[in-house]
Amino acid sequence: MICYEAIFPGNVAARDDRPGWIVNLTNDGWFGNSTGPYQHLQQARLRAIEEGLPMVRAANTGISAVIDPSGRIVARLGLGIEGVLDAGLPSALPPTVYARLGDIPAAIIVAAALLLVVRRRAAKHTA
Repeated sequence: MICYEAIFPGNVAARDDRPGWIVNLTNDGWFGNSTGPYQHLQQARLRAIEEGLPMVRAANTGISAVIDPSGRIVARLGLGIEGVLDAGLPSALPPTVYARLGDIPAAIIVAAALLLVVRRRAAKHTA
């Protein structure tokens, strides 16, 4: 993934051609010294958890890290620190529910809730 692509769920790995790990190369320089790099890292952690895949994140001025498939940070270089991370790559987990089904379960729940609201409002107006 290149830079901000790490913030979008569902576009990380193809369901039929699952990789063994994720690489995220990013330029967090435009965030400056703000909360942006920390938020960007947290969003990358979410992608690793969603897919059940380890991630290696290399940021030129942001936070570089090796993240396991459960979202735990195995190794990291802090904001604005230059260096080298020497860490083992954690093993991938079996495909998660999200990796297999994507947003379908959430869409079904939203549709069911919407249907329930519409039915209750219609029942109130007829009563």
